[in-house]
Amino acid sequence: MHVHHGQESQPGFLTQPQLNDHLLHRLHDLQTRFRHIPQPSIAELAEELQLPITQVEAVIDFYAFFHRQPRGQTDILFSNCTSCGDLALMQQLCDRLQVEPEQTRADGRISIGQASCIGMCDHGPSALVNGIPLTSITAELIEQMAALIESDTPVASWPENWFRVGNHIRKEGLLLSESFEPGSALKSMRGRNRDQLLETITASGLKGRGGAGFSTGMKWQFCRDAESATRYVVCNADEGEPGTFKDRILLNSHADEVFEGMTICGHIIGATQGYLYLRGEYRYLLDALNTTLQRRRDAGLLGANILGEGIDFDIAIVVGAGAYICGEESALIESMEQKPGIPRIRPPFPVTCGFRNQPTVVNNVETLAAAANIILRGHEWFETRGTWQSRGSKLLSVSGDCARPGIYEVAFGMTIEDILHDCGATDVQAVQVGGPSGSLVGPDKFSHCIAFEDIATGGSFMIFNHTRDLLDIIGKFTRFFAHESCGFCTPCRVGTTLLNDGMQKICSGHGTAHDVDELARTAALVSRRSHCGLGITAANPIRDGLKHFPQLFEARLLHQEMEPEFNLDASLAEARKLTRRDDAEAHL
Repeated sequence: MHVHHGQESQPGFLTQPQLNDHLLHRLHDLQTRFRHIPQPSIAELAEELQLPITQVEAVIDFYAFFHRQPRGQTDILFSNCTSCGDLALMQQLCDRLQVEPEQTRADGRISIGQASCIGMCDHGPSALVNGIPLTSITAELIEQMAALIESDTPVASWPENWFRVGNHIRKEGLLLSESFEPGSALKSMRGRNRDQLLETITASGLKGRGGAGFSTGMKWQFCRDAESATRYVVCNADEGEPGTFKDRILLNSHADEVFEGMTICGHIIGATQGYLYLRGEYRYLLDALNTTLQRRRDAGLLGANILGEGIDFDIAIVVGAGAYICGEESALIESMEQKPGIPRIRPPFPVTCGFRNQPTVVNNVETLAAAANIILRGHEWFETRGTWQSRGSKLLSVSGDCARPGIYEVAFGMTIEDILHDCGATDVQAVQVGGPSGSLVGPDKFSHCIAFEDIATGGSFMIFNHTRDLLDIIGKFTRFFAHESCGFCTPCRVGTTLLNDGMQKICSGHGTAHDVDELARTAALVSRRSHCGLGITAANPIRDGLKHFPQLFEARLLHQEMEPEFNLDASLAEARKLTRRDDAEAHL
């Protein structure tokens, strides 16, 4: 990162001018100012930040929120998620304003497009309007939006209630039901050395809440034991998995617990600097989060000599720019290093060679909030909930076909059936647990429980009743992975495209038994040969669909062995028209 010459800063801390000079932030400023990234600005920015111009251009082309061609003064991105998306509403606005999807209108006033899940699944159809989430969209609201756009009303003057994002906490458990005084966990560390604090985390059985389920204590131990004078703590707040929004609630209402967990981790492993990597779709939370950080500094809970205990630790925020792959920890680190978010080859793992090639702990938002509470209340408190292999509780983002979508904190070991009852879901055809990269579960598995040893999840819990075309939903999930693939490795880059093409052929009623066989073979290949977790899990919706819902595929197939990809006779239609021949010999 570029540092202004002559600027004084505390060693090891990322100062505010440095933070503002992060490439992603500077590109966002250009995008906001010019509505695209002007070509002359690229060379200027590269020179100013002392980065190769090719690196700056690669970053622009990698992230979805950066554009080389101008977007509209009002730029609207409709979510295409199965829970917070409704593309019929997008088409309604396009028709009303006479603009083509994914295009900017000739007068430059409006552009309309799609975005992957924006984390508003508990709020119904949603969109980003100039980067700000607008929720609970209806056909009537679309007409009101169109009128405001046509009258050149700036977005800042639109009704405030359109942009309100509530928490929708439906069920509080171990974490959410407890009050938390800022600084209380840090004060509770007095009299305990780092070994004792680490033992408390390890003894609690806390596992990563992002979905992988790796032992948190073990991860911190590995990082602490790595030989280096510098270490980092990174909070992964890039929850891009469709149907997931629990981290949004934690950052909105429990940020002190998250930041305190980061500070405790920093103290235990010997790090003085932490980073929160915030997904671009949650940029609207940035001001409040920075205010919380400054309040903690003013109270002596961040910075130098925290609480007079000789602990030095500070936190900076890096904001992403629309890339699902950056939820993978090594891709996130690449993004923090001002590069495209392409996953690294592992090993080495981040705990030994992470940010700036130094030992780095990357933990999920929920994991760090839980860690702060464990240090405050003791590992025995945490062990009062859950199973012997899955201690504590889990925050679930419940969305889809239910009466009460929102956040449910459940003890590990709770059955899917009980969760469906709590949220008022009836006539359930299937549940997608853990998002598209997780498990598609039918009624025969509703007696199974949420636990690392049974059905694991990062938090997404999407419900589909029998009014849904489940095959179409599998197709949408497949399209999502094809769109979000970073393109680094051939099995994922090519394989996800082949899977998407195969699913669209079957969904459109042109597939045959041969196509299903090809789909299964390709799915196995993509899962087995891909470079990172995205490709490894990209075929999960198809594989689960074929395994648990084969009748859906069978019902859509043509009753013939195969349909050719290329219809030669149809391609000769224009030639027949030109030659004015339509006899038998003019056909194949």
